[in-house]
Amino acid sequence: MLSVFSFLYARIQLYLFFIAALILSCANVEQAPTPHPLTDATPLPISQITVDSTEKTPPAARYSIAELMGKFDPAAHPDFVKIANKYTDKPNLYLREATYAAYQDMHRAAQADGINFKIRSATRNFDYQKGIWERKWTGKTKVENGQDLSVTTPPNAVRARKILLYSSMPGTSRHHWGTDIDLNSFSNAYFEKGRGLKEYEWLQQHAAQYGFCQPYSPKGDARPHGYEEEKWHWSYLPIAQPLTELAQTALKDELITGFQGAETAAEIGVVEQYVLGINPACAPQ
Repeated sequence: MLSVFSFLYARIQLYLFFIAALILSCANVEQAPTPHPLTDATPLPISQITVDSTEKTPPAARYSIAELMGKFDPAAHPDFVKIANKYTDKPNLYLREATYAAYQDMHRAAQADGINFKIRSATRNFDYQKGIWERKWTGKTKVENGQDLSVTTPPNAVRARKILLYSSMPGTSRHHWGTDIDLNSFSNAYFEKGRGLKEYEWLQQHAAQYGFCQPYSPKGDARPHGYEEEKWHWSYLPIAQPLTELAQTALKDELITGFQGAETAAEIGVVEQYVLGINPACAPQ
């Protein structure tokens, strides 16, 4: 009888030992940490980061009138970067760093869909825009089916308006801002058929996802003033909208000086009619 009891007692001790070991083992198993929804998330491309529209710092504190009017050298400005040659059809083009990062994201997405973009124009400072404007003003560059404006049109607001169909007065161009790019062709007709139409349709469907908007949409009731339609011209809104706000409050026609024909700026109302005459979808909300 004693031997049976001893056997059962030993067996019970063995079972208790195994149970204790099992409990201890479970207690020491390292639990996988629960991912933190903010710190452990996969980083978003910069173009997908939402910009807080309630930003309290006024545009005048973030950007200068000199930046607004292109009176600086983008190659020497700390916020601007040189565009890699693979993205352009010419060397030495610059954009603001945030614009460039967003464009790179958009470029990659377009390539994945079989669409290829080339930047044909980016930041143009005051002096660069002055060259474009004065070549048209003096007739060195022809406009509208080969017109030499120095021959066909007196040097007045009529001549300026003909140039303003597609070219900005120096000091008023969105290309001063480092936010605007021209893509693939300077012809609306190119984007209306074949490969160009596919490229334009892709931009219409996807560019907004990366922060870009077409500022010069077709003229009409929604946009009665400003430049003619430019299907090639796209603007990076997270920076362009604050700069548009700065233009609304600080850019005056009297400031538009320093080039041939500048005296017509006030007569035309170039700030209100052209700088602010943009696609409502691109305007500050």
